Amino acid sequence: MNPDFPYAGKLLEFYATSGRSLPWRDHRDPYRIWVAEIMLQQTQVTTVRGYYDRFLTKFPTVCELARADVQEVRAQWQGLGYYRRAEHLHRAARIIQNDLDQHFPDTLEGWMALPGVGRSTAGAILAIGWNQRHPILDGNCKRVLARLVALDEPVNSSQGEGILWSLAALLTPERCPGNYAQAIMDLGATVCTPHAPHCPECPWRMGCRALAEGRVDQYPRKKPPRGCPKYSQVAFLVRAKDGRILMHRRPEGGLLSGLWEPLSLERQIFSLVPPGVAEVDEQLWQHWQIKCREMNPVGTVQHRFTHFHLTVWVFACHHESGWPQGDGVCWWHPGQTDLPISTLHSKVIMIKK
Repeated sequence: MNPDFPYAGKLLEFYATSGRSLPWRDHRDPYRIWVAEIMLQQTQVTTVRGYYDRFLTKFPTVCELARADVQEVRAQWQGLGYYRRAEHLHRAARIIQNDLDQHFPDTLEGWMALPGVGRSTAGAILAIGWNQRHPILDGNCKRVLARLVALDEPVNSSQGEGILWSLAALLTPERCPGNYAQAIMDLGATVCTPHAPHCPECPWRMGCRALAEGRVDQYPRKKPPRGCPKYSQVAFLVRAKDGRILMHRRPEGGLLSGLWEPLSLERQIFSLVPPGVAEVDEQLWQHWQIKCREMNPVGTVQHRFTHFHLTVWVFACHHESGWPQGDGVCWWHPGQTDLPISTLHSKVIMIKK
């Protein structure tokens, strides 16, 4: 890295002329900044835009979010993915409401004590909302900084991440740290992109080691991922005469916590061969105490979670008798919008015969 190059100044100039116009940048309300930063975790800006406005229309203040039922919060999050974020947001709102007397934290430690808030998210909130000097290190920033110094250590290693945090802290200026934080995110999202970066447009092009060495495409370096396990599962579209589908709510905690889905069986190690009709008919009765008629396979849904790949064999049938034991089961019409349903199970419900 060139010690004489004005990195912060160049990046702030870039932000003044080329920064993105985003709805959460029009104010300094900590609540709105916090909601945006949580939504933006592992999710692209183009996806977040629509959800952000709808979420704030439903829950315009932290108090209203805290008073809401978690099912309402999940319903507003439906389709955004990584649903644990919605639960963390709701839990944190209740902490702010009940334990912090409706006051938002104003320190890094205070924000990081809230569910779902890590160091980078806390730093972004404080830099943007409080104009405090804190570095950030999201995925875009890691890529930008790794190319800037031609970092040979993998960015997903503890050593590589430690180097990047030190570099991020060194470059973050005392003046306008909030604008700087947003600028480096913009730089990674619009110029220093993962593929075919627009190096001639980069404000740091004269101080970038990877560009000087002609090796931009070699960074960032990452440790190879572990093998992604494959599983399969059976899901049932159990229909009533009027077209409604029998749904159940997943237990709190764990994968897709509290969301609704069609009746299903436990996932198994992936098999190339789908189960037969007689087998799943018997399993439906054993697992859910439901008798159906006209059981038919209607298709397959593929879905990638963070740590595994799932193939769902979808079977459709008509309810004849029986009812699952316990709570959290109901008839639901596909036109209803009152149940929070994951992207995976939206695909299952909408599968074409």
